[in-house]
Amino acid sequence: MQEAARALARVAVEKLDLSRHHGAHPRFGVLDVVPFVPLSDPETAVGPSRGQPDLGPAIAARDAFASWAGRMLGLPCFLYGPLRDGCVRTLPEVRRGAFSTLGPDTGPRAPHPTAGAVAVGARPVLVAYNIWIDGADLDVARKLAASLRGPLVRALGFSLRSGVQVSCNLLDPVTVGPAEVYDRVAALLREAGPGDTAGGVIRRAELVGLMPAASVQRIPPGRWDELDLSPDRTIEARLEARTGTSR
Repeated sequence: MQEAARALARVAVEKLDLSRHHGAHPRFGVLDVVPFVPLSDPETAVGPSRGQPDLGPAIAARDAFASWAGRMLGLPCFLYGPLRDGCVRTLPEVRRGAFSTLGPDTGPRAPHPTAGAVAVGARPVLVAYNIWIDGADLDVARKLAASLRGPLVRALGFSLRSGVQVSCNLLDPVTVGPAEVYDRVAALLREAGPGDTAGGVIRRAELVGLMPAASVQRIPPGRWDELDLSPDRTIEARLEARTGTSR
């Protein structure tokens, strides 16, 4: 795993140029975020409200990668997750403070000229989930995102070439998962006045990557297509396909 992460980092720094990139999502590097996540038991590795998994191996992998990337690639690395002083730093805190109130933990003190910087983390499983809205503008997306935010949900509103999006990170997707977020957005669009939503409706949902099987199994199968979910897009299904071992 460490060698795969390093191989990806080498190619990203060699091939990509942040100064030529235009986009709406937060980013401060071509690699941007490298999270190390314990997967020995994906269900117990989910989120703060279900108890903390053993992050020890993930912290060791994080620190080793950050040391290597700073030394070998000249990348400023900001750590997030549990730190040596007992504090826990979040990714949003890194993004807000990088190069201003917060200095890199490894690597140069200034951004790499083409590759920027990287946030290297140790954390439980989270789910990246997007909801696309038709008939609404950026202001509406931002209001929806603000209404979704809480201890278990991070959300931002974006206006992209392909439309208006509410982009979410679900920090405990077994407790607050895609169905809850989707239904909350749908309810907000129905309940708000026409002036607030500009007639907005959900166009589609989008699961980014994989999610724990427990998060899918708690949702009725009849809703899987609507929510862009399926049993074969779970961490457990991917591990089983790679190792041949049922989980």
